[in-house]
Amino acid sequence: DGRVYYYNCSSKQSTWEKPDELKSKAELLLSQCPWREYKSDTGKSYYYNSQSKESRWTKPRDLDELEGKGGGSPGSWGAGQPHPRERRQTAPGTPPSSPACAPPPLLLQLPGVQPPAFHAMTPMCLCSRRSGDPGRREEEEEGGAGERCTCNWSTKDEAKLAFKELLKDKPVRASNPAQPVWSVPSALPKLSEKKQAFNAYKAQREKEEKEEARLRAKEAKEELQRFLEQHERMSSITRYRKAEQMFGEQEVWAVVPERDRKEIYDDVLFFLAKKEKEHAKQLRKRNIQALKNILDSMSNVSFQTTWSEAQQYLMDNPTFAEDQDLQNMDKEDALICFEEHIRTLEKEEEEEKEKTRLRERRQQRKNREAFQAFLDELHDKGQLHSMSTWMELYPSLSADARFANMLGQPGSTPLDLFKFYVEDLKARFHDEKKIIKDILKDRGFSVEVTTTFEDFAHVISFDKRAATLDTGNIKLTFNSLLEKAEAREREREKEEVRKLRRREAAFKSMLKQAAPALEPGSSWAEVRDRFVSDLAFEQITLESERIRLFREFLQVVEVSRGQGLDPAGCGDDRDVLW
Repeated sequence: DGRVYYYNCSSKQSTWEKPDELKSKAELLLSQCPWREYKSDTGKSYYYNSQSKESRWTKPRDLDELEGKGGGSPGSWGAGQPHPRERRQTAPGTPPSSPACAPPPLLLQLPGVQPPAFHAMTPMCLCSRRSGDPGRREEEEEGGAGERCTCNWSTKDEAKLAFKELLKDKPVRASNPAQPVWSVPSALPKLSEKKQAFNAYKAQREKEEKEEARLRAKEAKEELQRFLEQHERMSSITRYRKAEQMFGEQEVWAVVPERDRKEIYDDVLFFLAKKEKEHAKQLRKRNIQALKNILDSMSNVSFQTTWSEAQQYLMDNPTFAEDQDLQNMDKEDALICFEEHIRTLEKEEEEEKEKTRLRERRQQRKNREAFQAFLDELHDKGQLHSMSTWMELYPSLSADARFANMLGQPGSTPLDLFKFYVEDLKARFHDEKKIIKDILKDRGFSVEVTTTFEDFAHVISFDKRAATLDTGNIKLTFNSLLEKAEAREREREKEEVRKLRRREAAFKSMLKQAAPALEPGSSWAEVRDRFVSDLAFEQITLESERIRLFREFLQVVEVSRGQGLDPAGCGDDRDVLW
């Protein structure tokens, strides 16, 4: 069919590719390059790397540089030329056969490209293709293509199969059955047999072509969809007419029927709308986080900063000014982000104030505890007790730094703490008084009117229970016991007076009974013997008291007689006078 192949007279081998011995230096350089150029069914060039198994539409840089050095073009492995990896060495003197080569592996993934149809040189005789006998092939080539084949086939099926193989080698399509294949020598001598085999081949070929067309249409639509989805000028609001103006002259657009294009275009718009929505969502999330980071890094933004001030700060910030996405972010989102940042700053400010308040309260509590300890020291030294007053202790209190630390702080003052302390000591009085009484009882000591505090405290100090007693409460207890002793003494004295009066009344009664027998001017010595045996006489133990009572009785008698009264019957009046 006019294609060039190479035959080695020494090795008797044939090859499609030009041998290295016949190549120029530039061609040798190109042969070392793994990239080769091929043609698709549409005639479009693509390139395949035999090492990496990669296919691409654009010319590789390595191949371009080699061609620029004068190597020329490596040629296109188009329709009718086998792929290099499918080369075969044939028998001596025989042109290389044409296998049904597959395209480069990755090329099948390139949308819109059909696998290249590689057609080998059509042999003039089916038997020579099948036998592979180089002698017979050379004879047939010398005899010419017009001679009829003299091959014999064992069965009709084998002959029909050979005829179909012939049809495969010829460029015969189901849509063009009028091609001149009948003149080719065949294993089927009868025209009817040829037609029958041809019609069977045609039906099979129709199915194959339909499937190939379906796959090409599917790949074309998928390629168009990917092309539109990835094109930078496409968006979810692009009109179909606008897209037709932009892409109408491109093959990826034109190969798809308009009806299918519109369906694909609607799917692409839906995809782009979803993609743009997701992108907007991600961009919004990114902008919010970026703005938060910028606000966090700006020390001049405080919880008192206004939105207007913050906007000016942001425009002066290099990170914000250089970020176009941030400047175009939704104003409401920016305001919400700023408000959240301000609320965070306000919360931090409040937390810091609360920490400060806690520190101040803690320090104030420590100051009160220190002053309380100071009062305990004074109490342990005996300077402070339940009977102490603020005025007497103020000079000692005010000279200490713990007193000065209390001044000016809220809450209890030093005077309040002093009063509370003294009141607490006084509240212990009854319990401590009971302890003191137990100590006195155990030691057999009682407080009398003549007992001194020193004697009292000395007795108390020997007991270990007195170690915790308050000095003031000890003094108060002593005063209380002393008051009771004095009260007892007063009561005893009153009882003595009452007893004395009863004895005197009995003595006077004794004298009154003896009044008629007494002469005026009688002396006690004269009448004394009359009363010696009387009990009333004995109860008055002092003779001077007896004489005093006798004389007072005589005075009453004389007064009574002067008034004309009976001394014996005026006892009551005399008692009153007495």
